[in-house]
Amino acid sequence: MNTRGHCYPKHIILQAVYFKLRFTLSYRDVEEIMKIRGVLVDHATIQRWVYKFTPLLESAMKKRKGRVGGSWRLDETYIKVNGIWCYLYRAVDKLGNTVDFLLTRKRQRISAQSFLIKAMSNNCRPRVINIDKSGSNTAAIKVYNKRSFSKIKIRQCKYLNNIVEQDHRFIKWRIQNALGFKSFESAKRTLSGIEVVHMLRKNHMLRKNHMLRKNHMLRKNQMVRPAISMFKSFCKLAG
Repeated sequence: MNTRGHCYPKHIILQAVYFKLRFTLSYRDVEEIMKIRGVLVDHATIQRWVYKFTPLLESAMKKRKGRVGGSWRLDETYIKVNGIWCYLYRAVDKLGNTVDFLLTRKRQRISAQSFLIKAMSNNCRPRVINIDKSGSNTAAIKVYNKRSFSKIKIRQCKYLNNIVEQDHRFIKWRIQNALGFKSFESAKRTLSGIEVVHMLRKNHMLRKNHMLRKNHMLRKNQMVRPAISMFKSFCKLAG
């Protein structure tokens, strides 16, 4: 993440962006927190930082994200943008690891198909996808199977999608107290940053080989200190 040309050092920018993406804070709240920490920065500047750097963080996360399983749970949730309901497509594997996400303006086959293409390009092809009774999702998977000569199984089991519906809660919680998104592109970029932080929260970023076993044992024994390890991972992700 190149911060040359900015008036503030990189670690200050990372702190402000992390506060906005991790916690339920408005840009003015982040401005006040930074002021308490001795940094005078306008809330509009913080907003521009989030808008500029979240796509870079998402791109870096794609390269360092852990491999997901072959059984996916696909669902969409509602996000209001400038007074209009949009749809955030999300998928997790059976262990709850985030597969991918995509904000779309409409809930239709083309939107679901765009999400599948994005998810397949960033991950391995799944063996089975569990969905709800949505006809658009079913049609999108069938079209993908036909065009790519694949045999992805469609499964419609309601209780199996509980894991992705529970996973929606973090995203909904993050934006519920905000003033709302004013533009689609701003919503898309901010949500991508929130999703990246959510993946870090689930320890889904690959470390160096000599740290993999140690991190696995820490995660297994629930000894990870999220507030510390997440911000360190966030800084490493930014490079």
